[in-house]
Amino acid sequence: MMQDDTGVDTGADAMLPAVVAEHLPRLVRAIRLLALDARSDAGPALADELAGITAMVAGKFTNDRTAEGMQRALFLTVGCVSLGLERALTHEGDQAALDFLVEYGAEHAFQAGFRLIRDLSQLPEDTLVGEYDQDPVYIARRLRDLFIDICNADPHKNWNGDERYAVQLKQRKDVQAIVRLASWLRRHNDAGPVSDLDLNAEGVIALAVIFAIEGGGRIVARTGQKDFERFVRAVRKSRPDFEAGWSALGAKVPLQHHGVLQERIEAYRNSCSVIHKILTRASMKTLFQELENYAGSELDADYS
Repeated sequence: MMQDDTGVDTGADAMLPAVVAEHLPRLVRAIRLLALDARSDAGPALADELAGITAMVAGKFTNDRTAEGMQRALFLTVGCVSLGLERALTHEGDQAALDFLVEYGAEHAFQAGFRLIRDLSQLPEDTLVGEYDQDPVYIARRLRDLFIDICNADPHKNWNGDERYAVQLKQRKDVQAIVRLASWLRRHNDAGPVSDLDLNAEGVIALAVIFAIEGGGRIVARTGQKDFERFVRAVRKSRPDFEAGWSALGAKVPLQHHGVLQERIEAYRNSCSVIHKILTRASMKTLFQELENYAGSELDADYS
């Protein structure tokens, strides 16, 4: 290694990239240990089982009539079995993975991995929920797309499907928490439950947080221009304590939703233009336009 007068590395060594740690799919790492395993029937039995799973995957998800389809099915099998192993043996090594495969079978690991993908596909992807989300064709396509995205694993290359699964699971659970709060607010809307199939969850929560500043714990999950104008006039007349209003809203909302609610209250306290402008001379038209940016499709068009 060469250094200049300042001690900085120069020459070829300074240009070498960082070493990338090998992280092959868990199934591949377990199979590598078969050469040292004393169970002579373990290898053939595992090979037969994996071949059967691959044929099934090809028939359902790729194309069992072409070499390319079978190769893709093999990659998906490797990834799905590896996902099942990673989740079942989070803190255990590759020998434990091989023991699991010999004792319970690759089919068991594959089914465990596939259930994870199926359950993930049933969580909401974003906070805009539509009627089509319950369409059987869309549900099946969503499952297939997730299966291919996460479980595609070349046996000879590094694979991070388990990490991608963990990231998506957290993201979707966060979205689910938002949707559940919005659904609760809709059911308890003071003007009567809102039953539309399409849901803009962020819009519902925005309305509830904004209208809560009036005080009294009134829950507003859907509104129109007339009620909004009444609300603005009331706030400007009484100049209520916004924090007290948010506390009253929180007192009505079940504890399991408080995390999301408090996050939104904090965000709107600092950045919501409707809340910041409501006590100014801003016109009703300006304020309603601002409200549309937050509530979107959750507003009723009661004025033309």
